[in-house]
Amino acid sequence: MTVDILLVYGILLVTIILFVTERLRLDVVALMSLLALLLTGILSPAQALAGFADPVVIMIAALFVVGDALFQTGVAQAMGRLPGKLAGDSEVRLLVVIMILVALLSGFMSSTGTVAVMLPVVVGLAWARDLSPSKLLIPLSVASLLGGMLTLIGTAPNIVVSNHLEAMGRDPFGFFSFTPIGLVVVVVGIAFMALVGRRLLPDRAAPDTPAKLEDTPSVEEMAGSWELQPRLFRLRVLPDSPLRGKSLEELDLPDAFGVTVLEIIDPEPPRKGRLPGLARPGIGHGDPHHPRPGLAETTLSAGQELLVEGSSDGVTRMVGRGHVSLLEEAVEGDPTASETGIAEVLLTPRSRLVGRTLTELQFRDRYQLSVVGIKRMGTRLEGDIRETDLEFGDMLLVQGPWEKIRLLQGETRDFVVAMAPREMGPALQPLERAPAAIAVMVGMLVLMTLEIVPAVTAVLLAAVAMVLVGCLTAADAYRSVNWESVVLIAAILPMATALETTGGMQLIVDGISAGMEGTGPLVLLVVLFLLTSGLSQVISNTATAVLLAPIAYQLAMGIGAAPEPFLMTIAVAASTAFATPVASPVNTLVLGPGGYKFGDFFKVGITLQLLVLIVTVVVVPLLFPF
Repeated sequence: MTVDILLVYGILLVTIILFVTERLRLDVVALMSLLALLLTGILSPAQALAGFADPVVIMIAALFVVGDALFQTGVAQAMGRLPGKLAGDSEVRLLVVIMILVALLSGFMSSTGTVAVMLPVVVGLAWARDLSPSKLLIPLSVASLLGGMLTLIGTAPNIVVSNHLEAMGRDPFGFFSFTPIGLVVVVVGIAFMALVGRRLLPDRAAPDTPAKLEDTPSVEEMAGSWELQPRLFRLRVLPDSPLRGKSLEELDLPDAFGVTVLEIIDPEPPRKGRLPGLARPGIGHGDPHHPRPGLAETTLSAGQELLVEGSSDGVTRMVGRGHVSLLEEAVEGDPTASETGIAEVLLTPRSRLVGRTLTELQFRDRYQLSVVGIKRMGTRLEGDIRETDLEFGDMLLVQGPWEKIRLLQGETRDFVVAMAPREMGPALQPLERAPAAIAVMVGMLVLMTLEIVPAVTAVLLAAVAMVLVGCLTAADAYRSVNWESVVLIAAILPMATALETTGGMQLIVDGISAGMEGTGPLVLLVVLFLLTSGLSQVISNTATAVLLAPIAYQLAMGIGAAPEPFLMTIAVAASTAFATPVASPVNTLVLGPGGYKFGDFFKVGITLQLLVLIVTVVVVPLLFPF
């Protein structure tokens, strides 16, 4: 045993200990391990940094972008409706339905691709049911690994062992040769997660996870806290109204009647076979007659519907003078339409709004939002708020299009958005981009499944396409990447290179081979499973299969047994990369969004590995006799 091998073993041991103790962040530990290999001269700078250019690392980063695009366009939420409906209110049923769906998908497409597509779906389902995503994301990664055992193309190790059989002059495994053992493993794995595994999962939010939905008030709750509801009315401009043809600036409705026009909905043009009417909010994103803010230059016309804020006396006078009609159905209910909302805005100490009035600032024209209330020291101000001098610490309640409210969130000097209601997120999802997002996703899956281009190329194409078609912005794309996960796997990949180049891997294999002389086939099968499964926790399962497939073949021939059951065991064991977050890209993908620690994977993964070992020992010899 050389000094380099001893150094690699020592660095690997210390890395695993630090992973398990969780005293440091996982990505920091991985970087420390990388630096140790570099400083000891075991790896050259090019070898040590190769992980950051590895296709798997690039693919993981790009898949975060694809997943975020699916979430922002609402596709993820739509995909989650089926498992959501099937599961009802049961957390256990939801877990089982998700795992079945993911396992089936993983049998025919990349496990990494499956997790990337389903990750935003599962997170959305968790939030909708007031569950921590950590209760569902490890089951998601486990199901994708289990599903990879179902078919020849389910995962790379399956193809590796089949190709080796063919290279040795034997019949390769068929497309469904893996299905019988895979089905048993999937059933056992799902049963374990539903009955036992879910109890081992933490109830933990990721550090950057937004507040739970119930912690964020709804539009109705915010309006109620401002006593806003009785002050909102929906009116319709009458055909002979004196308001027609005049701008809001000319009419000066706040002075004349004490009401402020917040939004305007234009009349819907008459269509054949239908009487003229008003386009109601939320009838579809393709309808051109959406609510728009009431700006100073906006001219009113007959048939328009107005959402106004003000006193009931002022509205009564407008109705009495024949200016408008009151729409009874709009007096009560949600004070905003699907395209408009409210938010609380807090003035900062350096705000340029301090000491000035809303009229002076032309706030509505500048931000295309209306201020419908002001609170000072927690008390709502009465009277004409347009002429009130603003002070530091004033809380403004603004109303208008959701998109304009989101733009306010980029402000830092004059004010900050202190609270936005929970409806804001869904309202801002650009649903008109959903077909484009679906097309890009399907294209990616087709390219990956048919292997038209390398998987990393397919995913990069999809990520760039999502930005180009407007499913998310370039800035959103960078923000969507969980860089902790990317750095973690990029920094740990060179460990496999160190084990191979120093001979550390071969030393382990040779030692096991020498100890196996004279043993029976069943013992060999168990040892090969344990070795493959163990190595797959620290290096790529594909690399593990490549290294061990020829050794398993030679060991089988050495004891006069058929190689098929041993190579099948290698394939199955290589897919049991459950116990560490670096064992598989799918584990790394869920690490950040689930807020997981190293031990979370270990607690669930070790038991699952033992269960799969038992299934393998029982089923494989029945399907592939020695």
